Amino acid sequence: MIVVSDTTPLISLMKIGHLDLLKMYFGEVHIPAAVFHELTINPRFEDEAEQIIQCPFIHVVKIQDSKSVDLLRRATALDIGESEAIVLSDDIQADLLLMDEAKGRDVAKQMGIKLMGTIGLLMASYQNGNISSDEIKKCIEILRDSGRHIGEKYLQMLLKRIKD
Repeated sequence: MIVVSDTTPLISLMKIGHLDLLKMYFGEVHIPAAVFHELTINPRFEDEAEQIIQCPFIHVVKIQDSKSVDLLRRATALDIGESEAIVLSDDIQADLLLMDEAKGRDVAKQMGIKLMGTIGLLMASYQNGNISSDEIKKCIEILRDSGRHIGEKYLQMLLKRIKD
């Protein structure tokens, strides 16, 4: 399975200590250079930068067609990481794009790209018995405490599933 990730799911998974879920489910994950740059240049993400740099299953890919990225950015007002992640997903015919931001997800959906977000990955982990409901609740608490935005619709779906 070919998987590409945007910045936010990676940060969220690192915050909750579950970057390992990517390896467990996908084996390897591709990130565009802009996402790598966002994760490693920003002093707010110093811990995350080291984890990404050292991570053997995350592969940085340079976008070949920067004009496509620029056009997508101008047409949609997405940031560079989101734009590169979408273009890379399309270029390498990824099976899945990991993205949390609503606007980026909408653009990717319009392009026919299959998506999953942090909450979707947690839901799959719970359904497969890799994470308990108590651990899910703890993860949500950590994400909220660290200022990560969680879409209410997806959060309610997750909470309903872990109660059933």
